[in-house]
Amino acid sequence: MRFEDILGLQHLKNHLVSSVQNNRVAHAQLFTGSIGSGTLPMAIAFARTLMIQYSSPSKGDRISRSLDQLTHPDLHFVYPINTTSSSSKKPNSLDFIYEWRSFVSQNPYQSLYDWYQKVGIEKKQGNINVDEAAHIVKLLSLKSFEGGPKVMIIWCADKMNTAASNKLLKLIEEPPNNTYFILITDSPEDILQTIRSRCQRLDFPPIGEADIIKGLVFKFDISESEALKIAYQADGSFSKALHLVEHNSDDELFEEWFITWVRSAFRAKGNKHVLTDLLDWSDQLSKETRETQKRFLNYCIQFFRQALLSNYKVDSLVYLSPYNTNFKFNKFSEFISGTNIPDIFKVLEDAIFHVERNGNGKVIFSDLSFQLTRLLHKK
Repeated sequence: MRFEDILGLQHLKNHLVSSVQNNRVAHAQLFTGSIGSGTLPMAIAFARTLMIQYSSPSKGDRISRSLDQLTHPDLHFVYPINTTSSSSKKPNSLDFIYEWRSFVSQNPYQSLYDWYQKVGIEKKQGNINVDEAAHIVKLLSLKSFEGGPKVMIIWCADKMNTAASNKLLKLIEEPPNNTYFILITDSPEDILQTIRSRCQRLDFPPIGEADIIKGLVFKFDISESEALKIAYQADGSFSKALHLVEHNSDDELFEEWFITWVRSAFRAKGNKHVLTDLLDWSDQLSKETRETQKRFLNYCIQFFRQALLSNYKVDSLVYLSPYNTNFKFNKFSEFISGTNIPDIFKVLEDAIFHVERNGNGKVIFSDLSFQLTRLLHKK
């Protein structure tokens, strides 16, 4: 992964290259950005530039090849994991290194849920625990294999538990000579404040539509007009854009859940018998994985946003075309306005917050359903 392989973000590339050239690289950096914004490929490209710059010129070609293959012995990765049927009872990231290299080579813009699917733990909660932290401490205490820099990239650093964070605190504050940390997250507030305060933070904006279009046209045999439609739906995430163009998403299933939900919510006002339907729907959603629940709730936010745009006749920004032809999207849109949309967004975002913190799914979705019933009829 090289800087020229990364979509957009030229100002961040210039900043990172300049810091290497001027020998002003912070020993610990925190790359923050939403899923698909390019934080991981940028970290790898930066580590590559850093390690080549500070290594012996005579080793340049060999080091370059090993970095391209993610096999350089001084480039280390840590990521959320959990036990699998083939893993040990206490696995660490190194046990999944072959899957990780394949995952990154296939698409470095992928999400945490994509990683869970790759290693078969999508029904579990991945984490970075204190045993992993102890392994990091031991690993970075060793001398550099190539005599140059050592770089530790911690992907989804917000998945470090408190014990792991405390274990790494001193090391991040005062790492061994010529050792660098790059922490990556889309939820910086979930990282221990004492860790955050010891890192130089670099915020990644969403990728511009023009850059997403360029990436899609280059990667797939599609027209610019089709790429434009996908780029608009992607909300600055190249990961989401790839899922959309490959038709590898759950939108059709999510739409079915959404329509069932809002129809029941409409009918529930003044009709207590329909409450059973909402409770059954909530029970169904509570059985899904947390990542699926979060993705569905984000889908709902997008659906309501499209309905709002449709209601206000901003047709140029409305791309949603329901699979279910019996669902009257324009009629539904009439109920979504500036009067209720702020509250609808708030209850959905609150639900995501509680799902992320392992709340009781049935309680979360039942409460959400009752609030939606009230908000859809709000004048």
